[in-house]
Amino acid sequence: MKDGIRRAIDAIRDRYEEPLSLDDLARSAMISKFHFLRTFRRVTGVTPGRFLSAVRIHEAKHLLSTTTLSVAEISVQVGYGSLGTFTRRFTECVGLSPTAYRRVAQGEPLPHDGAPEPLRDHPAGSLSGTIRAVPGANSPVLAGVFDTPVPRGLPVTSQLVAEPGPWRMDHVPVGRWYLLAAAIGPVVDDGRAPSLLVGMSDELRVCAGRHLRVDLTIRPPDWRHPPLLSVLPGIERLRVTV
Repeated sequence: MKDGIRRAIDAIRDRYEEPLSLDDLARSAMISKFHFLRTFRRVTGVTPGRFLSAVRIHEAKHLLSTTTLSVAEISVQVGYGSLGTFTRRFTECVGLSPTAYRRVAQGEPLPHDGAPEPLRDHPAGSLSGTIRAVPGANSPVLAGVFDTPVPRGLPVTSQLVAEPGPWRMDHVPVGRWYLLAAAIGPVVDDGRAPSLLVGMSDELRVCAGRHLRVDLTIRPPDWRHPPLLSVLPGIERLRVTV
């Protein structure tokens, strides 16, 4: 069954600019539409539509970073018929508008240095643990708190850790969160840009005045994972291509 899902993901990555339907992707996987939808979500953590959208937005980030195409031209090139829909979806997923993201990709700092700081007078807990990188990281590690296991937008709060190893984050708002750790991986010999190393925790329940330990291993994502779209405060300006 996973072979079928991988064929569908290959179709998404190869044909993302086309108006791919659920029927098209189920045919690529060579399984029924009902079983395809259920299995795709179990294997990847997202729906086929969300995976397709992530690939399109990821390609749009690349084009915004490396070309002078207008936002409208990029919208069409990555498969969106409506500029308004593209701009709204991009902003929701990345945390910045396409125009703002282009400025950041060209070297400008993130607005407000990235993620908003939690209010100091709100109930909060703390997190700490150890981050291990496989293979080693070539940048600081971002530890960011998100409200879903598939990060969207800017983190609720974040912290740069100088290198893999022990870390601690205080003033984490009370709530149910997921911790993402990400860093730039080593440069490979084939001339491509280095990939991103990522790791995501299970759901964390942060309570006022309580401390949680979270240990994560970050590594290159495999074929099952949709591209990471959120802006990464402190390492985004290094212009990583995931």
